[in-house]
Amino acid sequence: MRTELRQRKLDRAFGHVDVNGEGEIGREDLLGLGARILVGFGESPTSVTGRKLVDSFDAIWSAVTAETGGGREGRLTREQFHAGMAAAFIDGDRFEPVFRPAAQAVAELCDGDRDGRIGPAEFRTMLSAFGTSYDDIDAAFDRLDLDGEGTLAVGDLVAASRQFYADDDPNAPGNWLYGPL
Repeated sequence: MRTELRQRKLDRAFGHVDVNGEGEIGREDLLGLGARILVGFGESPTSVTGRKLVDSFDAIWSAVTAETGGGREGRLTREQFHAGMAAAFIDGDRFEPVFRPAAQAVAELCDGDRDGRIGPAEFRTMLSAFGTSYDDIDAAFDRLDLDGEGTLAVGDLVAASRQFYADDDPNAPGNWLYGPL
């Protein structure tokens, strides 16, 4: 059953991809999100890191469209996106093999010095690509920085992505992954 919280989270996720506000998204829109992330970090889509991100975003698109029958002309409405995301990653069993690698690829891209930690500046770059308002980024970082050390572990950012999509607890820190709902 769809909860109001899940609805808001999937609406937010749809908005990350539907940047032109058409109400429909295609594969190129999701890959556009990946491109914005890569540009923010100065990473080429043909580098090993860039290719990993692009391929994982493509796998997400394939999983969602497999659940929806591909949508009209390869495009998905908000409702189709919601249904596909829920079937594949929330209620279904594809979070670990498909979505987690994408979350891992984004988190690793944020960890430019490869120390396993993501600082506020890297987090800001990531969330800017997702379209989060600058004022909300610091609040999101603070909510996710559970140990108060001023950095986020790569693994914690990946775990927050799972909470964002799959956790129905309104107080889960992962709900703040992209700012306030």
